[in-house]
Amino acid sequence: MTPPSADALKQRHRDIRHTQSTDTATRLHRAISWLTRAEQEKDDPDACFIFLWVALNAAYAREFGRDDTERGRFRRFVETLVELDACQCLHAALFERFSGPIRTLIDNRYVFDPFWTALREHDSSDRWKTAFANSRKAALAAVLARDTATVLTIVFDRLYVLRNQLVHGGATWNSRLNRQQVRDGVAILGTLVPLVLSVMLDHPQHDFGEVLYPAVG
Repeated sequence: MTPPSADALKQRHRDIRHTQSTDTATRLHRAISWLTRAEQEKDDPDACFIFLWVALNAAYAREFGRDDTERGRFRRFVETLVELDACQCLHAALFERFSGPIRTLIDNRYVFDPFWTALREHDSSDRWKTAFANSRKAALAAVLARDTATVLTIVFDRLYVLRNQLVHGGATWNSRLNRQQVRDGVAILGTLVPLVLSVMLDHPQHDFGEVLYPAVG
């Protein structure tokens, strides 16, 4: 499936935004603006990945309670999207278009957070290897079961580590060391983010929560 362009999403949003709550309209307006910027980065995958991640974050970021977590919040967002995705566009993108890159991400220790934790803490117990093996097993089982919500969560969890490396200066721009995961990340996000926004546009009345930073002034 070819994902919709930012321009196409923008036009759809213009047609329905008067029917949406201020929070939902703001959320989609911001996300589409960052997707538009990402599409301009044809020759810089690092920049493209960062802009795509900001677009995704704009789509789901919301106020949350003290006991809430980023991962749990995102999991609920993904589960909601899968429930709303009547045409199963996200499912098709995962299992028909990106089975190879997804398996590459799952097998890549450099986008597995416990690997870096063990390295930072000089933990020589190899516990991260056990965790990695268990994570790969669970991820591949979810792929075989075609469990869209679980696979999406695992994919975004891996890409979140890559996001941290880039945004927090933990990688060199245009580095030869991380090209494969950056290229895969751009390919995956470049398809999934427009589809996420399309599903949200299909349900203009759905409450995705209050935006973190409402427009004021």
